[in-house]
Amino acid sequence: MSNSRFCLLSLVSILSLLIITTTTNLVAAQRCRPDQTETLKRFKNEFAFSSSCTDDTHFLSGVTCDNVTGAVTVLKLPGGCLRGTLRDNSSLFELSHLRYLNLSFNNFASSPLPSSFGQLHNLEVLLLSSNGFLGQVPSSIRNLTKLTQLQLSHNKLTGDLALLLQNLTNLVALDVSSNEFYGTIPSFLFTMPSLSFLVLSENHLSGSLEIPFSLPNLRVLKLSYLNITHQLDLRVFSSLKSLTYLDLSGISLTPTSVDSDINFAKSLRILLLSECNISKFPRFVKSLKNLDYLYLSDNRIKGNIPDWLWSLPHLTSLNLYNNSLTGFEGPLDHVLANSSVQVLDMAYNCFNGSFPDPPLFIINLSAWNNSFTGEIPRSTCNRTFLDVLDLSYNNFTGLIPPCLGNINIVNLRKNKLQGNIPDEFHINAPTQTLDVGYNQLTGKLPRSLLNCTLLKFVSMDHNRIDDTFPFWLKALPSLKVLTLRSNRFHGPISPPYGPLAFPKLQILEISHNRFTGSLPRNYFENWTNTSLKPNDEEKMYMGDYSSDRFNYEDTLDLQYKGLYMEQGKVLTFYSAIDFSGNKLEGEIPESIGLLKALIALNLSNNSFTGRIPMSFANVSELESLDLSENKLSGEIPQELRRLTYLAYIDVSDNQLTGEIPQGTQITGQPKSSFEGNLGLCGLPLEERCFTEKTTSIEEVEEEEEGVLKWRAVAIGYGPGVLFGLAIGHVVALYMPEWFFKS
Repeated sequence: MSNSRFCLLSLVSILSLLIITTTTNLVAAQRCRPDQTETLKRFKNEFAFSSSCTDDTHFLSGVTCDNVTGAVTVLKLPGGCLRGTLRDNSSLFELSHLRYLNLSFNNFASSPLPSSFGQLHNLEVLLLSSNGFLGQVPSSIRNLTKLTQLQLSHNKLTGDLALLLQNLTNLVALDVSSNEFYGTIPSFLFTMPSLSFLVLSENHLSGSLEIPFSLPNLRVLKLSYLNITHQLDLRVFSSLKSLTYLDLSGISLTPTSVDSDINFAKSLRILLLSECNISKFPRFVKSLKNLDYLYLSDNRIKGNIPDWLWSLPHLTSLNLYNNSLTGFEGPLDHVLANSSVQVLDMAYNCFNGSFPDPPLFIINLSAWNNSFTGEIPRSTCNRTFLDVLDLSYNNFTGLIPPCLGNINIVNLRKNKLQGNIPDEFHINAPTQTLDVGYNQLTGKLPRSLLNCTLLKFVSMDHNRIDDTFPFWLKALPSLKVLTLRSNRFHGPISPPYGPLAFPKLQILEISHNRFTGSLPRNYFENWTNTSLKPNDEEKMYMGDYSSDRFNYEDTLDLQYKGLYMEQGKVLTFYSAIDFSGNKLEGEIPESIGLLKALIALNLSNNSFTGRIPMSFANVSELESLDLSENKLSGEIPQELRRLTYLAYIDVSDNQLTGEIPQGTQITGQPKSSFEGNLGLCGLPLEERCFTEKTTSIEEVEEEEEGVLKWRAVAIGYGPGVLFGLAIGHVVALYMPEWFFKS
């Protein structure tokens, strides 16, 4: 599947709009019957609820009862309120009059789908997406013959789909995507005249699609990433005259159908053909005058983009990521300028030459990892709707455009840009990400960055910026990442007074500069965001900028566990400090132990002295520690054995002594991690610690010394014994009674 940096987020909302609800109008009741209310309360008590869902008002807001019978007919509880196991004997299945049931996006603890669902014979709508259900779908589901909508997507359900659906002939909307269903694709689905919404994507279904489609009302068809091994002829879909959405991603298409003039439905708005083994730009697209979204990512398309593409009047999102495209048909000065495209991804292709003027209403422009040359078009500054500009990994030269303060996300990494970073960030500038690393930039950091109160991610590594440490950036309330690696920064990194306190900083990379001085004992106090793991783990990666059409995830060149990882996505809870390759001295502050959520620390290649702080043992999340090439002395604290996550440690080339802490995480490191310390011993080094042997030698020496003493005593003892025996004999002769009493 596509690894494009932006993805279409609005598809979900579009899909929901396309679902045709055919259930009878359910009139809300003023009151439910007491027995029904009691059943609902018992159902609620079967689960643990999140704090926002505990009150009865919230729970009952999704309940509708018939205004005549008082029976519960509608139950809507989506959104993560329910946590626990949904069992076959649940009170839910006593609500036999239910016609509409929505339990999507809850957490049912990887429990199987209860067979008791088959008891709810009146169900017309059953929505169970993203619940964590697993295992075989019970055959009792076939009893729900009144179903018009069935959604089981994004679970781990399995079973023969054809057997499961064979009695559900009234379906209007079916979504079983992202499960583990097997067997052949049910051919009878393509002859159900009422079907309007059909999503089978990402299952183990196989079989042929070379069948006649008799679906006059079908509007949404998603068949992506199924086990269809033969090439599919696109012309089989030409009979679907109501089609608005077609997703065939991951299915190989016949070259003749791609290059033909197919009479697709004029209503087609969304066409997704990613990973379809396409080598030519699809010619039939030219006739799709209502097309809004076109995804052709991860194919083998070569040559130029045809000029007719930009004249499609409604095309707003175009994804050409990861192909072999080289250029554009038509003159560059206006080939894109008059296009209606708002989201354009041309990344990971073979484009070269100058970059054309962007579309007038462009919102997201992604063209990273190509070979564009020349200057970034000045017309970029006239695109007032531009939110994301990613031109990284190209060969752009010249100056950075002066309008960065108007753009939310700016990534110009790994080009050949020169000059200063424009100091033109206006008050309340929307900039959240600024990555200009790996260029040839000079001068100082622009002080107007203080106007970017939303700034989260700053990466200016590998340039020629000559400045002092930007203490002033700690005034930015949202700054999470600051990377200044490999520049010409100089001077102290300790503020004139107090600790270095950034309110939300998680990553500080200032390695390979010319920073000097020492760090005070309280240096790491008040680093609030590295004291506790951020409570934001519903997002996997940093860079959570998103709109209704795409999202953007920041990437960072990470040096972690002794390895270099280029352009890695950064986990939301990742926390790292890298001061390596400077001229820092003095002792490592004990306050380092306050950074309990720190994952990676690199202080190597400096002039730190003194002992390794025992407070390191408090950095319980630490996975990577590099203290090599310093002047540290004393023993490695035995307390480091408590760091159970420590997967990498390097203390080589110091002046350490004593025994290496003997723990699995430490003794499993290579010898090189401890070499260059003449006083170290123990595993993994070959030098054994002779504690026991030394003791035995001392004991031998004591024994030998004792033997010498006793020999000396014996030499003087012999005559004394003889003299004593003689005196005793005389005494015994003259005082025998006293002798024996004594």
